[in-house]
Amino acid sequence: MKRIVLSALALVSGCAVFAAGAAQQSASSAEQGIEQYRQMLGEGGNPADLIVMTGEDLWKEKRGPKKATLEKCDLGMGPGVVKGAYAHLPRYFKDTGKVMDLESRLLYCMVNLQGLDRDDIIKHAISKSGEYSSDMESLVGYVVDKSKGMKIEVPQSHKQEREAYARGKEIFFFRGGPYDFSCASCHGADGQRIRLQDLPNLTKQGPARAAYSSWPAYRVSQGALRTMQWRLQDCFRQQRMPVLKYGSQASIDLTVFLGVNAKGGEMAAPGLKR
Repeated sequence: MKRIVLSALALVSGCAVFAAGAAQQSASSAEQGIEQYRQMLGEGGNPADLIVMTGEDLWKEKRGPKKATLEKCDLGMGPGVVKGAYAHLPRYFKDTGKVMDLESRLLYCMVNLQGLDRDDIIKHAISKSGEYSSDMESLVGYVVDKSKGMKIEVPQSHKQEREAYARGKEIFFFRGGPYDFSCASCHGADGQRIRLQDLPNLTKQGPARAAYSSWPAYRVSQGALRTMQWRLQDCFRQQRMPVLKYGSQASIDLTVFLGVNAKGGEMAAPGLKR
């Protein structure tokens, strides 16, 4: 009887070792497959390029009750200067007395320069499945594209910028919701993944640079360019947390935290995601 039990234990142990080895091999094969998939996507060009072109047209088009373009919009580098602007956002703006990210700043310009309705812009800021990218998504694509190849330098010189970073860090590590999750639950340690998706450790400079520099991105599975505001909203949804309000201070603070952690990375957005 003892011999049978020992044999059974040996069989179970052998199966466990085999399963662990198979799992490791499967993970390795999955990573190779995902990398090949990304390369295949890139071979046909990034569909975001067309959205960038639409965004440029919208930037220069006279719109709204004031029949004005966005060419006087100050994104932090001076009125109308788009080149390099995204690499230095979010940042403090003296005219509003607040730290703003790209989307909240574009919203401000569309309302104040063009006279467009704030609530209506927010309502349609994120396109639905099957729709062409929204005006906001297109404008974001255009502005982001003009920082491609530039170093990420989210400023921390103003007191409010440093306070935004501190709040963003607190939000990143805050646990809540029915699963007691935080952003750090998925993105605060090395070597984590969910299904076939690697989860970068956003508290470390290397992974933070790689992740932050590739967003906003065109999501092939959704057929749309998705912005950083959308990315954060979707993360909160997956945590089963309350919906992150579009353009809220919390969303801006969290973006500041991520952007500062990615300092020195080279912008490669709009990226291309599965």
